[in-house]
Amino acid sequence: MTINAILLDEKDNVVTCVQDVKAGEEVVYRAGDNLCTLIAAQPIPACHKVALQDIGKGKDVIKYGEMIGRTSSPIAKGCHVNEYNIYSVPRDYDSELV
Repeated sequence: MTINAILLDEKDNVVTCVQDVKAGEEVVYRAGDNLCTLIAAQPIPACHKVALQDIGKGKDVIKYGEMIGRTSSPIAKGCHVNEYNIYSVPRDYDSELV
């Protein structure tokens, strides 16, 4: 089994594929010492994100252990996470440092 995705932080609800993954193929990534898999529900291009779990509309997308956006529509486990189903949310970084 070849690893084809990267989990950047244990809090993340997405992984980033390091190569193209076809719909129906396994997404393989490491979470700590564990080798994990899920089935891609859609084609996932290299360098793009795939949902590790169902993420409801209006929920945070977490990568690097940080919110990178919020869902504009529900995203099912194994689906492509992209600019069509998430949007940026302005953050007040100064207040987060306190």
